[in-house]
Amino acid sequence: MAMHMPATNDTIIGRLNPITKIVAVFALGLCALAWPDFTLGLILVVLLFVAAVLARIQTDFAKIMFGFGIPVTIMLMFIQGLYSPKNHTVLMDFGFAQLGLEGVLYAAKVVVSLLVFLGSFYIMNKTTYVGSMVAALTSVGLSAKVGYLVLASLNVVPQMQRRMAVIQEAQSARGLDSSGGIISRIKAYVPLLGPVVMSSLTDAQERGMTLETRGFGIVGVKQTSYVQVTWHTIDKILNWIFAVMLIAVVAVSVCIRVGVLQSPIVWGGQ
Repeated sequence: MAMHMPATNDTIIGRLNPITKIVAVFALGLCALAWPDFTLGLILVVLLFVAAVLARIQTDFAKIMFGFGIPVTIMLMFIQGLYSPKNHTVLMDFGFAQLGLEGVLYAAKVVVSLLVFLGSFYIMNKTTYVGSMVAALTSVGLSAKVGYLVLASLNVVPQMQRRMAVIQEAQSARGLDSSGGIISRIKAYVPLLGPVVMSSLTDAQERGMTLETRGFGIVGVKQTSYVQVTWHTIDKILNWIFAVMLIAVVAVSVCIRVGVLQSPIVWGGQ
């Protein structure tokens, strides 16, 4: 039996233990947040693009990163760059407002921190089978009931999308027109909501009854999992690297903020 099944991403990233990927999401994101400026976060974003290439999802990864990053960057640069109360160093004077260095740097830090969280979570989500993730969490002590809640929560949107697609095809076969303008599409989708919601509730009830008949609620018994995950040497090494990296970044950041160490990059006006 394969250790990760079904294999959704047979790459070096996809074969990592799900716990390693979860640790990576929090470690990288917290490192980007803790560092005083945006430079470390920018480096992590570049490394995430490398990881996406290794996972062979670079096209979809680039779409979501640029699709989210560009509008958020423009919005934050406008708000923080022009109207932040922290602004003291003027970069450009537009007459009605002045673009400040401090606001631009703060906006850049927020953007790269969000992109690190978004990118790492997206890679984890695209390269990890949900069943493997829940099996890994329960193997390290997470309650089976909590694991089921995690599994159900992650699956609810894809399941509803598949169910809506099936119902939409059935309605179209009966003559429902879902084409046209926005108003026509809204009118066509409203009749789909009832069957989708009712079928989802029925499915949840049936699944709960199935779990109870299979002893899911028995106390004092450890449930087994059809999906098995194992720790490899690379997982142990990466987890140590992420832990040491987070501790080091937090420690250096605190020293920089209290003045014990000098920031490696000093921006003008700071």
